[in-house]
Formats: sequence, C-alpha cells, structure tokens
Amino acid sequence: MSNWTADDVPQLDDTVVVVTGANSGLGFEATETFARKGATVVMACRSTDRAEDAAAEIRGSAGSNGLDGTLDVRACDLADLDSVALFAESTREAYPEIDVLCNNAGVMAIPRRETQDGFEMQLGVNHMGHFALTGQLLPALAAAGSRSDPARVVTQSSGAHETGEMDFDDLHWEASYSKWAAYGRSKLSNLLFAYELDRRLDDHGLPVESVACHPGYAATNLQLRTGAESSLPFAEYGMKLANKLFGQSAAQGALPMLYAAVADVAGGDYVGPDGFQNMRGYPSVQRSNNASYDETDAERLWERSVADTGVEFPFETATPPTP
Repeated sequence: MSNWTADDVPQLDDTVVVVTGANSGLGFEATETFARKGATVVMACRSTDRAEDAAAEIRGSAGSNGLDGTLDVRACDLADLDSVALFAESTREAYPEIDVLCNNAGVMAIPRRETQDGFEMQLGVNHMGHFALTGQLLPALAAAGSRSDPARVVTQSSGAHETGEMDFDDLHWEASYSKWAAYGRSKLSNLLFAYELDRRLDDHGLPVESVACHPGYAATNLQLRTGAESSLPFAEYGMKLANKLFGQSAAQGALPMLYAAVADVAGGDYVGPDGFQNMRGYPSVQRSNNASYDETDAERLWERSVADTGVEFPFETATPPTP
C-alpha cells in the first residue's frame, strides 16, 4: 500500500505488544503509535529510568484526552541472558497472551566488547538476546494467535545485512574484529533467524508469523552513539551531519516495523521503505539479499544460537488454546 502511515494503524484495544528498546528512536515512535491506538505496550528496556522518562513523554503528548493504551516499563538487558529470562518470566505471568513482539533494540558499529555471557556485543544484543527472548515468549505468542489472526514476531534488520558474512568458526569475532563487518553479520543474522523462525512455526502449525523489517536511513541516536564511541576525530559530527542530510525522521523510519506488526503481510516477508535505494519512503514488502535466504546457514545459526544461549524453542508444547 503506497503512502501508508501511522494513521493507518488500526485500533488495537485488547492487544498486547512487547517492544525492545522502546525508550528511544524507532522503538519510541512505534511504542507511541501502538499506545495511541489503544494497545498495552510492554516497554522492554535496559534502563528503566530512561524508559519511565519516555513513557512520561508519551503520556504527556497525549494531552488532556489521555492515552488510549497502557505503558508498562520493564527491565530487559539483551546483553545479559539472566535479565532476558527474568523479563520473559515476569512478562508471561503478567500477560499470558502476547499479540506482537517487536525485536527492535540494537547497537551499531561499536568497539569490540562482550556481553555478560561472553558474546561479541553486536551479535549478542542484536541477535542472541532477541533469539532467547523470542523463544521464552513463544508460549504467550502462540496463546494469543489464531489461524485467522496469528500473533506476530517482528525482527528489525538493516540494509547493512547486505555487507554481512557468516563465519561459524569465528562467529563472535575472537580472532579478528571489524566493527562494521560485525554489525553487518548481526543484521544478516536477524534475517536468517526471522525466516528460519517462520519456517519452523509453519512446520509446527503454530498461529504465529515471523516478519522482518528495516527502517532505511532513519536519523536516530543509534548513529550518534556510534559516532561518540568512534576513535576517529569528528566522527560524531559526521554522523550528525549525515543524519541531517540523508536521514528521514525516526517516525518515518518506524513505519516498516509498524506495518510488519499490523498490516496484511505474510510470515517470512521483509518490509522496508519504498523510496530511493530503499533508504526512505513508505513501507512496502521487498526482498533481502540472497545470503539471508540461505537455509543451511539459517539452520547452522539456529543450532549455534541454541547452544550459546541455552534456549530451546518449545514448539511442541506452545500450542494455542482449543477453540
């Protein structure tokens, strides 16, 4: 659909949406829209202080009429699998049925460091943390879905996936490290995971769809943090300038994620901006690169992710309620 905007998001009363990285950038914009349309939005954020500030801003922007939906701030540090597990357990208890999970949070092109569990940080946060979170929320997603209206898992990737290469002998960049190559691998991993997840959901007959998206070039704090952590002089200034010259707004960049979450898309679809080089514009279904559809790599990544995180997806037991 051309020129689809946040105004086209349907009313979402009685809908539960989980958004990682909900306190800033694309996650903030999506959270505001979901809540404005009546959803209960679980804001899964590393810093609850920043998330509470963001929630207050969203409530304040609603004005005198108030907010149709509900905002629930909960701690979830994707760089710490114990934090992910605690978040997933408490969220399942509070919300036995979850309609949409937006795997949105991420880090980009940072100097090499490791997560609490010893993963390279970009792969650990962007992929491994979300892999573990999705697996642990799967029962609640399956419980919410139906054949006619399946639940959705939306995984945020990037055009940078086209630069990504999988190396399962050095998946976590212990032998060598390039921050941009590592970012590309993490974003390619997002797509390999999203498509493999959809295949496995379909194989097990679960009423859940897995959809991927990317924002194009959206001007957010992600680029500014990348610049701030760079060792190059004027890198932060360069990122600010690039955002101003080339970036579309964070609100526009959030549209593919919103579209993937609520519009008429199919499991395994990839949604991004429809404009010049898919860097800006309105959401449309498109195709990612050939490497992202490599089922052998997808299976290898899945097996490695299970081994590294210790999270097995309960496909056989995550059954929907009997009609």
